[in-house]
Amino acid sequence: MRSKLVLTDDDVRKMAAAAEAHAASNQWHVTIAIFDEGGHLLYLHRGDGVAASTVEMAIGKGRTALLGRRETKVYEDIIKQGRTAFLSAPLVAMVEGGVPIIANGEVVGSIGVSGVKSEQDASIARAGIAALDETQKP
Repeated sequence: MRSKLVLTDDDVRKMAAAAEAHAASNQWHVTIAIFDEGGHLLYLHRGDGVAASTVEMAIGKGRTALLGRRETKVYEDIIKQGRTAFLSAPLVAMVEGGVPIIANGEVVGSIGVSGVKSEQDASIARAGIAALDETQKP
């Protein structure tokens, strides 16, 4: 039997604070969703004035990144390259903004962000993940 890394409440708080700080420093108003390795929502915050639809998009991006074990941009690029049949894949949101959280080569969760341009959403998610440096990762 092997040991399994998991996100702690402290990890989630650090990532959420870092992601929110990155968004605020750029005056980006977004929804941020953080998931554990099982796809369970651990954190959700929709900023003031952010469209309600961003909640479902952030959740979809986060779950897609988790289930696919890769950034959602990968799927967006596949579709942009003409593989439109990929739109029928059983994933939820195939646009940039979902990023898996990887520790010691294992996916331990994900962050999904929605509300600004997709590349900006992804940069917010990455800023959150960066709050867990290698010595702090679960």
